[in-house]
Amino acid sequence: MCLAIPGQLISINDHADSLARTGRVNFSGISKDISLAYVPEAKLGDYLIVHAGFALSVLDQEEALASLQAFDDLAAFQQI
Repeated sequence: MCLAIPGQLISINDHADSLARTGRVNFSGISKDISLAYVPEAKLGDYLIVHAGFALSVLDQEEALASLQAFDDLAAFQQI
């Protein structure tokens, strides 16, 4: 089972070939270079679901922030 954590797109490296387009995605302080081949509509500030180095979908900001809050709440609960 995979757990999808939203990450925010913080930079884009455009390329003449849309399949080679990449971006830097921030996952709560950890940044990774990710392929944007499957999400040509992605723009700076968007939240993305990423699997195996590929962004698979763009999330609504409200949905992404709710998911991140749920993860924070779970982490806080586990520390009790």
